[in-house]
Amino acid sequence: METLVFDYRDGKPVPASNRPPALVGVVGSGNLEVLVEAHDLSGAARVEVVTAATGFRPIWQAVLDDFFNRHAPSNILISINDVGATPAVVSLRLDQAMEAFKAGGAA
Repeated sequence: METLVFDYRDGKPVPASNRPPALVGVVGSGNLEVLVEAHDLSGAARVEVVTAATGFRPIWQAVLDDFFNRHAPSNILISINDVGATPAVVSLRLDQAMEAFKAGGAA
């Protein structure tokens, strides 16, 4: 198991103070779950990844950079529990989680 932490700054505020967390995906063979929560990070965003696939930090960085280039949220905490999902699945789940969060809850 490996734990990775990524911080992003200069995002757009997501009106989040009263939004419930959003959870998408299921931890299982080759999949992952993503939890998005409002969190006061002084305008930053944080992603915490717990993954069974060690040694893939550059791949995680690329997928998360793409997500933050498209969405640029701030004051959120994203928690990811991964069991070897592909980058395409990670990107899909991140998009689903952000849409669910903006809509006000679990997908």
